Amino acid sequence: MPPKIHPTAEVSERAKIGDGTRIWHHAQVREDTEIGENCNIGKGVYIDFGVRIGNNVKIQNYVSIYHGVVIEDDVFVGPAATFTNDLYPRAKYWGEERLVKTLVKRGASIGANATIICGITIGEHAMVGAGSVVTKDVPSHALVLGVPARIHGYVCECGFPAKKVNKHYTCTKCGKNFEI
Repeated sequence: MPPKIHPTAEVSERAKIGDGTRIWHHAQVREDTEIGENCNIGKGVYIDFGVRIGNNVKIQNYVSIYHGVVIEDDVFVGPAATFTNDLYPRAKYWGEERLVKTLVKRGASIGANATIICGITIGEHAMVGAGSVVTKDVPSHALVLGVPARIHGYVCECGFPAKKVNKHYTCTKCGKNFEI
């Protein structure tokens, strides 16, 4: 199934959009961006030039994703979340050489209104709580909350809390075991 792009969305002819992806009202997708298959890009989302987004990614309304961000498969990004890309922003001294890359690994979830400071990696299946400000790397399966975001536990791939049992973690919902 070809991508579905709302007539009010502004999508560069130089962007690559995968099959089954939907781009909704007033979204903007800049040149040289790659969006995988079966993604959902919500209303008012801004995706800067050169961003890479994997398959089956859900980006809710009014998210801003700036140059240098890579989002792997199966990631959820909540409403109004923001990614930064310059640690020392100045209008007078802007230049691509100042931009810092950010990586969101497979299966991670980012809550509404979270801010992701550039230069960090959010690990596989990690969960960032709503309103959190992420200033350092987030380990796989970690649940981080607050300003600045700190680890408050671990979550399963299915999103439910996990409890430590000996040397591994066990999901409280599905029973799956995993190591940190």
